Amino acid sequence: PRTPQEEILCDLFAEVLGLARVGIDDSFFELGGHSLLAARLMGRVREVMGAELGIAKLFDEPTVAGLAAHLDLAQSARPALQRAERPEKIPLSFAQRRLWFLHCLEGPSPTYNIPVAVRLSGELDQGLLKAALYDLVCRHESLRTIFPESQGTSYQHILDADQACPELHVTEIAEKELSDRLAEAVRYSFDLAAEPAFRAELFVIGPDEYVLLLLVHHIVGDGWSLTPLTRDLGTAYAARCHGRSPEWTPLAVQYADYALWQQELLGNEDDPNSLIAGQLAFWKETLKNLPDQLELPTDYSRPAEPSHDGDTIHFRIEPELHKRLQELARANRVSMFMVLQSGLA
Repeated sequence: PRTPQEEILCDLFAEVLGLARVGIDDSFFELGGHSLLAARLMGRVREVMGAELGIAKLFDEPTVAGLAAHLDLAQSARPALQRAERPEKIPLSFAQRRLWFLHCLEGPSPTYNIPVAVRLSGELDQGLLKAALYDLVCRHESLRTIFPESQGTSYQHILDADQACPELHVTEIAEKELSDRLAEAVRYSFDLAAEPAFRAELFVIGPDEYVLLLLVHHIVGDGWSLTPLTRDLGTAYAARCHGRSPEWTPLAVQYADYALWQQELLGNEDDPNSLIAGQLAFWKETLKNLPDQLELPTDYSRPAEPSHDGDTIHFRIEPELHKRLQELARANRVSMFMVLQSGLA
């Protein structure tokens, strides 16, 4: 490093990539970086250096030397996300608005369910597992949030943990029935206005053999959320097995704080000087004269109404590739699904 800025960037590159050191001419992506780690790196640059570069800049300039040259021209970092004072009705984030609109358009459906199924072998105390699920909803407000309708829109209503204590649905089945029962269970339709978008079901398939299904709606979680979800549940169950509550550090912020932060950052659409007004103006100009529908060749004609029909293609992963995917998932602290989705494989 030739400057203090380059030295800091080298440290941040190495931290995110899990390497001992990175040179100023080493490419982030050739060292194993991918889009998910790129987002994490830009977040660390924002936190440490107070500079808002944007993730696209890293794809243009994937080295410390190249990125450092743009620091002086970078925008000041956005205000820090921190715990906010809660209004009576907490607004939805923009991502939640989209999902709530689709929920209203289609009605309750499993389209945006996110499942994670875990095979468990050995002695399992169902009472302690239920207590651990309670610990989980105490820790994560999103898991005990409902979305009532109010004057044509919705808001986040966070229930007390006792109101939202998740029921552990237990079913004893034969191993041969498991696939069909899991497929049925993941198609559960949440009533977002009346119940938390989190569900737990335990399938007992034999002596000391179980499958635990955790199901969340996309309005309260995403693929990235599955890692902290299962990690925290494991921590809570282990603590309960030792006769105590989990001793974890309280979360600095919750999703409701993010929604309020996002609203403050973007401002009001009616204010021409707000960030959101500027972004809307940009996209209106960029997408001007775009056709309503792109005439692309398709296998089937477009139906008059969406059918949501799909199909499943089965494929086999070679053992060596499967092992490598597991290693990448552990190294990046994500699920194998996220590894495949990110293109890292």
